[in-house]
Amino acid sequence: MPNVKLKNYLHLHFIVFIWGFTAILGELISIDALPLVWYRMLMASGFIYLFIRLRKISLIISRKLLVTLCVAGTIIALHWITFFAAIKVSNVSITLAVLSTGAFFTSILEPIFYKRKLIWYEVLFGLMVIAGLYIIFNVEGDYFLGILYAICSAFLSSVFSLINGKIAQQYNSSMISFYELLSGVGFVTLYLVAISFFGNQNEGFSASFFQLSSTDWIYLIILASVCTAYAFIGSVQVMKYLSPYTVMLTVNLEPVYGIILAFLIFGDSEKMNPGFYYGALIIIGTVVLNGIFKNFKKIKRQSS
Repeated sequence: MPNVKLKNYLHLHFIVFIWGFTAILGELISIDALPLVWYRMLMASGFIYLFIRLRKISLIISRKLLVTLCVAGTIIALHWITFFAAIKVSNVSITLAVLSTGAFFTSILEPIFYKRKLIWYEVLFGLMVIAGLYIIFNVEGDYFLGILYAICSAFLSSVFSLINGKIAQQYNSSMISFYELLSGVGFVTLYLVAISFFGNQNEGFSASFFQLSSTDWIYLIILASVCTAYAFIGSVQVMKYLSPYTVMLTVNLEPVYGIILAFLIFGDSEKMNPGFYYGALIIIGTVVLNGIFKNFKKIKRQSS
């Protein structure tokens, strides 16, 4: 059993590193956030379906579960749209630092979702996260819109994780991923069709929508296969063997990996004001402390 846990722990680290690289691809791909997410989810759904067919995994589910997965798929689509929009209007460092507030949102939403009382240190840590955001807003005011998009993305990510946390223990990870991604691309498709007919045709499906450079196609294939299909299935799978505490602390390394990669690849364009790093450190440090407190409380409860 310890070997199984170690294997899944190392696997989780690799997945988190891939997630950090996702932001780099978002910066490198030239198309806007909405078509980027549409292509990503459509192609990833195809890759996962091929995997399901090869493994002969059943796709028969109840209507109730299908509705839940459709809701989760819509939320993850909105999460990715706001995530890539944040990168497009700011940069990778800003987006990933603010995205760390997702754990704070989870600590606030979890008592509502699971009907338990709010804990005092969660309120304190929440105030610390707000302080970190305030510092970033002050020193990087030019990226105001990007910060707002990233906050929305973090909130949607926390809602998605709470929904997925309940179903990951009971059902096949590939099946969950397939239905969530397929419903997500369905939601984006309906929106694009709607704005094609009733809004600005240039923002919906048009000839230019399907005209991508060869470089964009290469990046999209990597994004859809490795960073989405593989990482999505893997992240759901490791939840069966690792505690939520371990998963949460490891996932918090995503902005660290991503910011380092962004600086190495994009250089000075990712170099921020020192105040930004102070604010980011407060946010990431608070999230880590929150996990430590939760784990300590859990151990104390089990020993008593």
